[in-house]
Amino acid sequence: MAFKIILPSATAPDSPDKLFLELPRRKIPDVMPHQKQIMRTYVDEGLNEKDVALQLPTGSGKTLVGLLIGEWRRRKNQERVVYLCPTRQLVNQVLEQTQEKYGLTAIGFTGRIKDYNPTDKAKYNNADHIAVTTYSSLFNTNPFFNNADILIVDDAHAAENYVASLWNVEIDRNDENHKALHTALSSVIKPLIQPIDFSRLSGKVENLSDASWVDKIPTPEFKKIHDEVAEILDTHAPKIDLKHPWSRIRENLHGCHLYTSANQILIRPLIPPTWTHKAFNDPKQRIYMSATLGEGGDLERLMGRRKIKRLHVPDGWDRQGVGRRFFIFPSMSLNEDEESELRLKLMECAGRSLVLVPNYRTQSNIAEHIKSNLGYPVFNADDIEQSKNPFVSKNKAVAVVANRYDGIDFPGEECRLLFVNGLPKAMNIQERFLMSRMGAAVIFNGRIQTRVLQAIGRCTRSLEDYSAVIVSGDELPEYLSDKSRSKYLHPELQAEIKFGVEQSIEILAGDIVDNLKIFIENGEPWEAVNQQIVLYRKEAEQEPFPALEKLNVAVEHEIQYQEKLWQRDYKNALSKAETVLAELVEPELKGYRALWHYLAGSAALLGAEEGIDRLKNKAKIHFEMAKNATSSIPWLVSLSRSQEVKNADEPVTSYVMVQIEKLEAVLNSLGTVHERKYAAREKEILEGLKDKESFENAHRLLGEMLGFTAGKIESRGSPDPWWLSEGICFVFEDHAGANTNALLDVTKARQAYSHPNWIRDNIEITKDTKILPVLVTAVTRAEKEAMPHLVNVSLWPLAEFREWAEMALTTVREVRKTFSEPGDLAWRSEAANLFELNGLNAESLYLKLSGRMANRYLKAV
Repeated sequence: MAFKIILPSATAPDSPDKLFLELPRRKIPDVMPHQKQIMRTYVDEGLNEKDVALQLPTGSGKTLVGLLIGEWRRRKNQERVVYLCPTRQLVNQVLEQTQEKYGLTAIGFTGRIKDYNPTDKAKYNNADHIAVTTYSSLFNTNPFFNNADILIVDDAHAAENYVASLWNVEIDRNDENHKALHTALSSVIKPLIQPIDFSRLSGKVENLSDASWVDKIPTPEFKKIHDEVAEILDTHAPKIDLKHPWSRIRENLHGCHLYTSANQILIRPLIPPTWTHKAFNDPKQRIYMSATLGEGGDLERLMGRRKIKRLHVPDGWDRQGVGRRFFIFPSMSLNEDEESELRLKLMECAGRSLVLVPNYRTQSNIAEHIKSNLGYPVFNADDIEQSKNPFVSKNKAVAVVANRYDGIDFPGEECRLLFVNGLPKAMNIQERFLMSRMGAAVIFNGRIQTRVLQAIGRCTRSLEDYSAVIVSGDELPEYLSDKSRSKYLHPELQAEIKFGVEQSIEILAGDIVDNLKIFIENGEPWEAVNQQIVLYRKEAEQEPFPALEKLNVAVEHEIQYQEKLWQRDYKNALSKAETVLAELVEPELKGYRALWHYLAGSAALLGAEEGIDRLKNKAKIHFEMAKNATSSIPWLVSLSRSQEVKNADEPVTSYVMVQIEKLEAVLNSLGTVHERKYAAREKEILEGLKDKESFENAHRLLGEMLGFTAGKIESRGSPDPWWLSEGICFVFEDHAGANTNALLDVTKARQAYSHPNWIRDNIEITKDTKILPVLVTAVTRAEKEAMPHLVNVSLWPLAEFREWAEMALTTVREVRKTFSEPGDLAWRSEAANLFELNGLNAESLYLKLSGRMANRYLKAV
């Protein structure tokens, strides 16, 4: 018989937690008390909300909670339910848990729509089964899932790049398919930026400040090139992977921003306009599953929603953590080579280990090091996308995963040793710009913390789990151990970190290995030690991040600002921006306030250009206030003055903040918790300046330490180091090996005199850059024939230069004492004042050196 027997639809109890007891294939007896509590809170408080967020700590079982709510709604209301995951690997992981642990039936959808199984599509459309798929399956121009009733957004805190990708045109200079487009756009941007920045944009990265450089084209300037940008992208985008995002923003460039960095050009709106995407906007309800709810409105900014109802972490979890982590900070006692050797020894102890790294280059280097020294099989993210079994079935293996600090779970015996290399901080160049340039890092506090928590929790997924966490990289050890930040962490984590720091200082590699063995054995010796962590937890208190209340009130108006801007309603966009500004009154929000004054000024100027003349004065006021709120963005000064008549005698701006910003990058790379790297760099400079063989390199490093773009090229006719900072260039001729009684010969004088010409021919600078050749020497006399070449060459006596260098490094050491991370506007202001006070800024140094020409100070012989 071919006819089917249709059974009655399954009924649903009055709450999702009760449904679990009706699943006969489940492998666990019941949900945990905290899971039951949050599901019942959802029924009582969140059932009819358009947007509702459920907070459950990492490892506390939020996947089961989300699936049960989805299945309950599907059965109760015959609703189509889509469960969203960041990646295919996580789709497969959820499906595996659904089938093998929870006794539910769900259908996975990955890959191309045309490859979806027709029967699976029918089962979803008929609301017979939950669909589990990726964010990318929903956030595209032609989604199959355009009729969902319920969206469950898992790992919502990690969704920003996936959600925003539909409106992000991200041009990567290193992508072969993007190179021609990057070159074409760079040529359009070139007239709008400084030559040194164009050099960086073109890939000429010579030092740390170049590599970390990020900026944006001011909205009024970006508007001037809209047509050219559109023509270029119309030509290139359809042939590469940018076709779809370009189609979504092409008619809305007025509502987007253009950011630049050493590797990328990014065009995107500040907030993703998800209200324009029917597949996300039209469902009855969106349920966000997250380890943190972004109390300052961060979740709203990520998702482009005005208001999200929050259901907070269940009682008791404000102090109780998930599992036990033993933190080890090798860099607090060992150098880099010793750390590498320790990594191998720890891997041998653990058998299986997981390594999280920030990029594919680091992944490749570590994988090769493991293979050549241990001979263990090494897996990457692609190898375990379908299943973790190839990895967890081996007794000795390492998974090295790049750019994946969240999602991949290794509970229980699957993995007891986790290496986390680097801080998952800014995930795109808009975030980097807002954090480091605008000084608005305060709005990302929760987002960064969540990324860190996700990274360190990959191997502690339940109360009985335990894993060692080896923390390395330039920023992560400092981030976790900095007491000014740790007070915002969960008490359990504060205690674990405090204990880990204590056990990592003044310890030998062998002792670290012994401690790991005791921890992994998890016997009586560890139980005695563990009581110390429990004691620390009792003493710890978690503080809220600053200014959360004001940010939470402001976010609804931020979303409305983006909505009005998208509609070209500039007058009301300005009104919403001013409403936001009314809330940003806390001192910690100074950088964010500067951003919103800039956004308000941009909306006003766009409105004025559309014919609302009275808004031009508004633009002037807001740009001026933006400039006053942050002194680290030179184009804000120019923008504020472009709205008024310029005073010809007034200087354009002081560029000391540009130096301070680059100094931040150097200090950040050298670490802030301990001074091993910093002290080594300081020693290299001081000792190098005393040695004629090392003098030139030490001279270059000194320039970098002071925030200059410093360089040295070994080629015929090239100068010794040059220091460059926004419109001023010092080009040096080092004569450090000369005897005090020697004569400066004509050749050396001619070399110094010709260096400005070399700079103009070889270094990207503006045509009005002031170039000052500087002779650093111990001699006091010169050949008579040399004197004509020294007319425009400054003299810096060697002894005085060395003394000045020591003073300069003392100043840097002083400002370092209060430095914590890039983007602190108060620190920048204090550092700038000290630089100006001690004459370390480019303008003061130029005034000092330009007044002492060598032909007047050296005696002709």
